[in-house]
Amino acid sequence: MSPSASSALKVGEAATLFAALGDETRLKLVSRLCSEGPLSIVRLSEGTDVTRQGITKHLHALAGAGLVHATRKGRERIWELRPKRIEKAREHLDQISRQWDAALGRLQDFLHDHPE
Repeated sequence: MSPSASSALKVGEAATLFAALGDETRLKLVSRLCSEGPLSIVRLSEGTDVTRQGITKHLHALAGAGLVHATRKGRERIWELRPKRIEKAREHLDQISRQWDAALGRLQDFLHDHPE
């Protein structure tokens, strides 16, 4: 097994991660943390119609999937993206892509060898 395949996510881990990213609000939060860096809940709720409590709930779902973590700074919690988890997701998608490419190649070879 290649090093990238062995470090890719297991199916159960991937399901949890992609389920967390499957929500539009959570995906927007990840995008903001990626582009703007660590942010407080107050900052993350600015410009949205989601309450701070709603943002908190979504951040906890992302944290449960290992995508973000919080640190305390005074009274605030500052949320930050966990890039290694995103990288593992990308590796998992790359692995799936390679498997599909191989399957399509086998189908193409079969159809070439067995024309009607």
